[in-house]
Amino acid sequence: MKTYKWPVFAMLWVTMIISSCVTKKYQRPNLNTQTDRLYRDTTITDTTSIATMPIEQLFADVELQNLIKEGLQNNLDLKTAMQRINEAYATVQQTKAALFPSLSANAQITRTKTSLASLNFPPEFASSFILTTTTHQLGLSSSWEADIWGKLSSAKRSALANFFASDAGKRAVQTQLIANIANNYYALLALDKQLAITQQTLKNRINDVETMKALKESAIVNGAAVVQSEANRYAAEVTIPDLKRSIRETENALSILLARTPGTIKRGSLDEQKPYTNMQVGVPSQLLKNRPDVQQAEFAFRAAFETTNAAKAYFYPSLTITAQGGVSSLLIKNLFSNSIFYNIIGGLTQPIFARGENKARLRTAKAQQEEAFYAFQQSILTAGSEVSNALYEYETAVEKQNSRTQQLAALQKAVDYTKELLRYSSATNYTDVLTSEQSLLSAQLSGVNDKLQQLQAVVNLYRSLGGGWR
Repeated sequence: MKTYKWPVFAMLWVTMIISSCVTKKYQRPNLNTQTDRLYRDTTITDTTSIATMPIEQLFADVELQNLIKEGLQNNLDLKTAMQRINEAYATVQQTKAALFPSLSANAQITRTKTSLASLNFPPEFASSFILTTTTHQLGLSSSWEADIWGKLSSAKRSALANFFASDAGKRAVQTQLIANIANNYYALLALDKQLAITQQTLKNRINDVETMKALKESAIVNGAAVVQSEANRYAAEVTIPDLKRSIRETENALSILLARTPGTIKRGSLDEQKPYTNMQVGVPSQLLKNRPDVQQAEFAFRAAFETTNAAKAYFYPSLTITAQGGVSSLLIKNLFSNSIFYNIIGGLTQPIFARGENKARLRTAKAQQEEAFYAFQQSILTAGSEVSNALYEYETAVEKQNSRTQQLAALQKAVDYTKELLRYSSATNYTDVLTSEQSLLSAQLSGVNDKLQQLQAVVNLYRSLGGGWR
């Protein structure tokens, strides 16, 4: 008995060795040389990263928190990504089923009419008689392909990698959704603030017009100053409709992200926002596990790697075992008595004339694997660039704050001084007042943009580090 089993085990062992030569085990490419220098002009050893922070801790505004929760529940892009996961899971189940035998049942009735002439009866009889037979048959059939070379296993692993890629894709949609909601929310608050500044400026300039008229009556200024003050008033007034339009469009954009019909967005104010200041980014290699889009690109590369493995296996013979069995009888009443039939067939198929097709399949798979690898590399470089940009965006926004504060204070004094000079002396004219007022308004609006830049830089850094999906 032992002498019989040894050759069988030896054959299986040899087959496993040959199979391991046909397909290769996936290993992540060595990307250390790229990930070490991903953050420009920045050397970091601390692994703490804001990417792991919960949304509630990063965004203190309760209204923003509520909008993000609503978006995560209702956003249509996120729901679409969930369906892609379901599709990929179904494909995984399908490839798993290919590893097991198939089983099908059949039932058929066959009626055959045979002329006696075909049985060599005399012609005078054959023309008058036709033999009719009816056969009843019930059966089961099964087929199984042995995965000797790993073709079916590679297909399963490829489908599984695509499933994980679709899951990572969903998380990438989620991180981008959170960033889009937060950025649009902050943009809406900035527009509200700019509208309030402009409306207050308009009130001030309306008062300026009345003041210029009074000064003209006192012969302190001439009619040109009155006309200039009126033009200055309308210059502020004409920007208000555009600001209101931008507010409405931003509200509508947020409504789409929330899967709402267009409408008003409940919100706080820009002055209430306190930007998060502890910008911890961790080490660059953490992007490989924190960034969903990087994970998605790697899983896509892994799926292409396994597809190449499967393409290699097509060059080797496939072993298929087919079995059939059932009952058959001329009379239906005798169907289950002494009418059993069965057969088992084992077939080994070696591709010969399909070799050109197999070569083309392998070339295609290898090319797609290279494409996926380049896309994986590109996703890492893009991630590093986005982190670097967000960090510098935050730094420049903070750097401008002190200068902007001093600029606003100086311009406010300039407006006050020129108005006083115009009112009580001839050392200036309304052109100086006009210039100082326009400069002040421009600086005030730019100051709003500075704070918006800082707030959005935090959001962009959070997203670029892969925050928001945990």
